[in-house]
Amino acid sequence: MLFNFQNTYNKLPEIFYSKQLPSPVREPKLLYFNTDLAHELNLNIQNQEELTLILSGNKLSSGSEPIAQAYAGHQFGHFTILGDGRAILLGEILDKNQKRKDIQLKGSGKTTFSRGGDGRATLSSVLREYIISESMYALNIPTTRSLAVIGTSDKVFRGDLLASAVLTRVADSHIRVGTFEYFEDTNSLKILADYVIERHYSHIQNTPNKYLELLENIINAQAQLIAKWMNIGFVHGVMNTDNMTISGETIDYGPCAFIDEYNPDTVFSFIDTNGRYSFSNQAGIALWNLSRLAESLLPLFDSEPAKALEQAKEKLYKFSEEFEFYWLNEFRNKLGLQEEIPEDHDLFRSLLDLMHKNKADFTNTFRNLSKFNNIFPEGCETKNADLWLATWRARLKQEKTSPQEQINLMNKHNPVYIPRNHRVEQALLAANQGDFSLFDKLLEIMKKPFSENIIWQEYTELPSENERVKQTFCGT
Repeated sequence: MLFNFQNTYNKLPEIFYSKQLPSPVREPKLLYFNTDLAHELNLNIQNQEELTLILSGNKLSSGSEPIAQAYAGHQFGHFTILGDGRAILLGEILDKNQKRKDIQLKGSGKTTFSRGGDGRATLSSVLREYIISESMYALNIPTTRSLAVIGTSDKVFRGDLLASAVLTRVADSHIRVGTFEYFEDTNSLKILADYVIERHYSHIQNTPNKYLELLENIINAQAQLIAKWMNIGFVHGVMNTDNMTISGETIDYGPCAFIDEYNPDTVFSFIDTNGRYSFSNQAGIALWNLSRLAESLLPLFDSEPAKALEQAKEKLYKFSEEFEFYWLNEFRNKLGLQEEIPEDHDLFRSLLDLMHKNKADFTNTFRNLSKFNNIFPEGCETKNADLWLATWRARLKQEKTSPQEQINLMNKHNPVYIPRNHRVEQALLAANQGDFSLFDKLLEIMKKPFSENIIWQEYTELPSENERVKQTFCGT
């Protein structure tokens, strides 16, 4: 048996989902299969033909009870009823550590929640999610993952007729802030909250107010996640509440990208004209989203609305403090520091200010710190840069760790390689023309982002002005 599916989400009332079979595709072909992830999932893959049929949606695996999940969401601040419009949950499996994982097909056809679309996904959008999600995993950032890409001979219309594909996505679950927003009755909210607690936060099961503790745990998970994004230069691009998971995983890699030259106002989504989801806004938007979650959960906190609101506010106030704590810890690692001092925040912020002023590359600047070279481009203002470097080096000398230990710490947290936007776009363009060699190379490099290899030197270089990618698209 390829998949030993379980279906615990299906045990919830049917208001939570719609039973939905995938729509078959023509001429499915297995383009990519993540063997490392398959091993972690404890999958026994012996029949590739059957695997291709199942992961294309052309055959139903034994034990699978496919569903499209219901949820809502605030999209760019506006509330909308949504649901899986092009994704179908095949079921859940237990990995080799007995941890429950969702297996979902994305681009598997229309569902009852589709809003006029075709339910399909372009090959480009599927490959983009595959490379970015696996890069995030290699960069040690909590993320959904990609198990397989199935190519098809079907075409989808996105202004032009484009190649389509189906992605197999793996997640701790696909429950979102927007899932809670979908329900207005207290009974459904309680059922969902109990399910989330049992699946993701079982350690709070017997606490006096487990629903309030649930909010606190989700706040903490998101504070950790966004701190990691900010310290790797990642811009999600569309942080709607339906794109924020309860589990604390990064999900939905649409108009996402990594910063090249550091600019806190960087925006990649072509529809984000006001910068709502800019790089520097991500922590603030996370708090906004969590506030919408808290509003949904209010009836579970206390029977008195005023008291429930005060309890929620008390938890939400902790987000900024927790985010700052995790952000500082991540930054210390990037600078080879282990001891905490009050001046840390100013040291880190002044470096970012210098990087912004001097248009320094985010990834290369931090990686070059461990080489103790000049970290800024030629022609930059050196006086303040030299002063910062002197302050940082004096700080390193005060640490109890050795210089080599400091270098090792920096190299462990500052990658050499990221999936730079222009490299991703070049690989996707070639793949659409039938040449997957650039994608294969990028995938190989991103499996080892912290290991420097001279033959991959060109993948550390910034794009030329003609290669620069200023906007990305979700592909829906």
